[in-house]
Amino acid sequence: MLKIRNCVSIIQGQRERVALFAYTNKQKRYQRNAAAAVKEQNVAREDVEWQQARPFDEIPATGALSLTYNMAFPGGKYKNMDLTQLMLAMRKDYGEFFRMPAIFGSDPMVMTYNPKDFETVYRHEGIWPHRPGSDTIRHHREKYRKDFFQGVEGLIPTQGKTWGEFRSIVNPVLMQPKNVRLYYKKMSQVNCEFVESIKAIRDPNTLEVPDNFLEHINRWTLESVSVVALDKQLGLLTESNKSESVKLLFKSLDDFFTYAAVLEVQPSPWRYIQTPMLKKLMKAFDNIKDVTLEYVNEALERLEMEEKKGVIKPENEQSVLEKLLKIDKKVATIMAMDMLMAGVDTTSSTFTGAMLSIATHPEKQDKLREEVMRVLPNKDSEFTEASMKNVPYLRACIKESQRIYPLVVGHARTTSRDCVLSGYRVPAGTFVSMCPLNSLSSEQYFPRASEFLPERWMRSDADSGKCPANPLKSTNPFVFLPFGFGPRMCVGKRIVDMELELGIARIIRNFKVEFNHSTDNAFRSVLINKPDIPLKFKFTDLDN
Repeated sequence: MLKIRNCVSIIQGQRERVALFAYTNKQKRYQRNAAAAVKEQNVAREDVEWQQARPFDEIPATGALSLTYNMAFPGGKYKNMDLTQLMLAMRKDYGEFFRMPAIFGSDPMVMTYNPKDFETVYRHEGIWPHRPGSDTIRHHREKYRKDFFQGVEGLIPTQGKTWGEFRSIVNPVLMQPKNVRLYYKKMSQVNCEFVESIKAIRDPNTLEVPDNFLEHINRWTLESVSVVALDKQLGLLTESNKSESVKLLFKSLDDFFTYAAVLEVQPSPWRYIQTPMLKKLMKAFDNIKDVTLEYVNEALERLEMEEKKGVIKPENEQSVLEKLLKIDKKVATIMAMDMLMAGVDTTSSTFTGAMLSIATHPEKQDKLREEVMRVLPNKDSEFTEASMKNVPYLRACIKESQRIYPLVVGHARTTSRDCVLSGYRVPAGTFVSMCPLNSLSSEQYFPRASEFLPERWMRSDADSGKCPANPLKSTNPFVFLPFGFGPRMCVGKRIVDMELELGIARIIRNFKVEFNHSTDNAFRSVLINKPDIPLKFKFTDLDN
């Protein structure tokens, strides 16, 4: 009888499992069918939107001849404008959505200032987003110095599968938070040296740093990125180090951002003939390559010697270069070079904007210092991973300064599929330039937009629905994208965030910072926005 009961029980169990399996399969089929139905509905909606949209050729357009004259010839309306001035002037003249023709071999493009368009473009960019621009870097690496790069041109100028393969190699090393946090201690040491250099160069009476403080900021940013990329301090923050190669690098980087802005944005025949400015830019790229490669080769030689001696470093002491060498030497070399190239002026400009914002708003600085003192109870306290999770106001100050002093005028993508932008049909393969400048300072998107209000970026119980939403919060997340969006967002974002957070925290913990001069026209707009006034900050020592 017991055996019979057991057999019945087993049969019943099998029947239940079969029924459950059938039910599960039925649910899965239902879910697949539902998903397919939703997809069909979306396609139908998009098709209706496409049919109702106005044709591409009805988009307001600039004329090639008039645009060339206005941008390139004496007396032209846009002739002496920097990039920011140009973008805002063209919006005023042509509206928030217009077409620009191909001139001297450049790509024709659609310009949009509408954040709703930004979202449409980004949401459909695919796994290998095509980012237009960087034509001059591509020319240098694919043609001018093909012998060196040998088909490995790095992340900036490459597209498609080539870009995707390179990015898949470097992403685990550069984008994973656990890997970036390994460099806390080394970057902290650089920041302590930066503090000491500030004390050494400031005027003993006024406590202001000299007019050329930007050069010292550049030295700090290069030194910081070097410890991450190469596990090497270059000694740039000591007064005794006056390396000519460093000066050449800074000068060449400035030439790069200045000349590339002209050649890539303004009408120029450089794609057909070797113009004088193109020659200067190629020389600047060569200098950047030579100096950064010098540093990389020194690191490679050191690693080879350590390997021969049987030195095995723990992971938290390995540089980006060392980690990537295990995968591909050429990729490791180019990525380390690009980190040194891209990690100086960009971070220096962002740091300057943050410091100007904090120095000119003492009440915000006081609030920030209260938070920093909990993380660094003493001036020489060390940063820890745990403590740096508790600096929301510091991060908010940095984000708000990036809104007020954006690094770039916008972003660009080539549409991967047909889409509707601002009510017009835009076919796949169209170069779309997205400019948020006017939106970043607009009350429509940022309440009290003219004020420096880090509070707008602070999380609250509103996120869980327990209280009203932050009234200062942005009304559209696609307006503010300082590091880009999606798969092609800046690969150095986490390193830059860490560098800024640790650097600013250390300075605010050591000094009361003031800026007692005009901040009008503080930046000049080239390929990025670069400081254009003497950065004579006043640094007053704090009691511990």
